[in-house]
Amino acid sequence: MDIDVSLYAQIAAIAAVLLYVIAIVSALEAILKTRTAQGAVAWAISLLTFPLLSVPLYLVFGRNKFDGYLEQRDQIEEESLRLIRKTSGAVEQHLVSVSRDTPLYSSLFNLARMPATSGNRVELLIDGQATFDSIAQGLQSAEKYILFQFYIIRDDDLGRRLGRLLSDRARAGVKVFLIFDEIGSRKFGSSKLCQQLRMTGVQVVPFNTTQGRRNRFQLNFRNHRKIVVVDGKAAWIGGFNIGDEYLGKNKRRGQWRDTHTRVRGPAVLGAELAFATDWLWATQSHLSIDWDFNGEASGDSTVLVFPSDPASEYEEAGLMYHQAIVAAKDRIWIASPYFVPDHAIISALQLAALRGVDVRVIIPDEPDGPVVGMANWSFTRELLPLGVKVYRYQGGFMHQKVLLMDDETAGVGTANFDNRSFRLNFEITLLVKDPVFASEVEAMLLADMGRCRQVSREEIDNKPVWFPLAMGVARLFAPIL
Repeated sequence: MDIDVSLYAQIAAIAAVLLYVIAIVSALEAILKTRTAQGAVAWAISLLTFPLLSVPLYLVFGRNKFDGYLEQRDQIEEESLRLIRKTSGAVEQHLVSVSRDTPLYSSLFNLARMPATSGNRVELLIDGQATFDSIAQGLQSAEKYILFQFYIIRDDDLGRRLGRLLSDRARAGVKVFLIFDEIGSRKFGSSKLCQQLRMTGVQVVPFNTTQGRRNRFQLNFRNHRKIVVVDGKAAWIGGFNIGDEYLGKNKRRGQWRDTHTRVRGPAVLGAELAFATDWLWATQSHLSIDWDFNGEASGDSTVLVFPSDPASEYEEAGLMYHQAIVAAKDRIWIASPYFVPDHAIISALQLAALRGVDVRVIIPDEPDGPVVGMANWSFTRELLPLGVKVYRYQGGFMHQKVLLMDDETAGVGTANFDNRSFRLNFEITLLVKDPVFASEVEAMLLADMGRCRQVSREEIDNKPVWFPLAMGVARLFAPIL
């Protein structure tokens, strides 16, 4: 018995030493690689003080660098050059050159790793009925291939409706490729809908965020993109997922307010490249399609397809928003269901307001969870004194991710105005330079503001005495909300 006790004591001692060694190594990694000083300090202190609790948490939530993806994206970019050459210069004639006359696109070109293109037509799709009817019509018209990617896909009426269209086109010989996020769509992979899609020839794969040695324990990354492409002729990008609640059928949520887009023209290639990179990561094989563009302009919009991901050296989505804010001369309007930015973004909004820019932020009046709600109030409190107008949407749950800069530039996509989208998620945004499209976005956002109440400083001042403490606590969780 004494031997057993001694043996167990030795094992426990060795385990404690190993745990602390792992904690020290993890703390050093956090100091070297965590993108914010506050995050590095928090992880280092917790790892060295409470290693038994903090080491498992760090393995799951601590890293914000997604390893291996960027190298595969380089392969896709090489393929894109091949595709452009194959179209005999049809795409080149629409490429927007980087110059002082295009400051927004010039600054974002290296982050997007693809150029902006002219000759596009972008249609604004407001709310679910218009969006899913447009996508359904596009799927029905497919002759060669369909690329279909969503963060959430549910086996419900809407999911089955679009699923039938995908199956029908697959049976007709159309190549159908589908990517879902296995965290956002936890039940989809084992659902009857998924089985039926595979049986009819649809190639269905999870994005597989835990693939790779250093990503094995990570549950913190999400592929939040929503992309549909049909035959290389049209692409749909925006805020909607696939589920009945996005048509307002969830009684708790009520009306679902969201925005999507349909784009035609050379910018469709950007959506295809983002999908192709995700497909290569998920399957370790290249997407077997050929994109063809005849060179004819579809409209007057200049478009930059802006994918962002946690594999890159820089926080691409955050820098995109930051650049739009600092470049704004007259106005910057932002609508987002999650308003949990970092200090740099808050400072940029404050400075924009100080220089006379019309800064407006639209957020849900009933956010997605109490912690997010309290964090929203915390950041609102910092903005109001400088003249930023904050509107809380009351016509249901607002889920759109939209920005409007001055009178000619608008953005619609999947990136929320929060640290998760800035640092941890795979996102995609359509940045459109077109006065006509911008005026449509303006009218849409003004209508949304008509369903909002504007927050005043007095409202925050009159909150209960416990409210400031709750805001402060919620703000501590801002990096992972």
